[in-house]
Amino acid sequence: MILYFSATGNTEFLATELAKKTGDQCLNLLERIKNKDYSEIYSEKPFVICAPVYVCEMPRFFSDYIKKVPLKGCRDIYFIVNSAGYGGISGYLAKKAARHKKLRFMGYNEIVMPRNYFISHYPVQTKDEIRERLVNACEKVNEIADKIKKGEKLQSRYIFLFEKIITIPFNPVWSKYKMTAKAFYAADSCIGCGKCARVCPLNNIIIKDKKPVWGDKCTHCMACIGNCPKDAIFYGNVTSEKGKYNFRDYKYMLGDNQSAPVKNKEYQRRKNG
Repeated sequence: MILYFSATGNTEFLATELAKKTGDQCLNLLERIKNKDYSEIYSEKPFVICAPVYVCEMPRFFSDYIKKVPLKGCRDIYFIVNSAGYGGISGYLAKKAARHKKLRFMGYNEIVMPRNYFISHYPVQTKDEIRERLVNACEKVNEIADKIKKGEKLQSRYIFLFEKIITIPFNPVWSKYKMTAKAFYAADSCIGCGKCARVCPLNNIIIKDKKPVWGDKCTHCMACIGNCPKDAIFYGNVTSEKGKYNFRDYKYMLGDNQSAPVKNKEYQRRKNG
């Protein structure tokens, strides 16, 4: 069974594609995570855990959930992570999680996908760069699916000791002091639909007076910005300049004849004065 969390569509795409190519079921863990539902998950086929990478590892709330939820049936487990270019120590932590659950670790792979973290200092990727990443990701999914169907282990890069030494103590500090929601706000174009609250994995958003209000628990997943149907959510001045990312806006690049991405209306309004 393919188990995943996805904020802006990258991981969901990889998970659903893996499910199609391996003939397996796919389960989005968002509602289970939000509701703290740790009921048993059973699968006769290997478990395949798909997750994004936040600050060089899988999201902490996601890792904690995987550690707690009982996985029954098949004892084999694979991990697939996607990042903007560096998976950090996610593979090392995945192996630890497998041992913690007394499951047979079948390896992990990193897949590079378009960057959704637009509040970083990195420039926005061009359409050509996004297209190249999506095409390469599809090829990687085919390779991974073939190995999973054959019951083979996944081979991945070696994680050096200095990566662990730097990342393990650094991440809790970064998550506490840098992953805050203070700069999020909704523009006047917000219609109070509540989708941002529904897609927030930490239940950190409530709708008050028909506008979202952010609490003090945030993982910077960008689900609220990336899924807003009115492009009305921003993070300081950063996203008013850069816009947002959602996989569905670029899926057409893989040849499914979908229309081109719609430009951020609020950004255009501000740009035009």
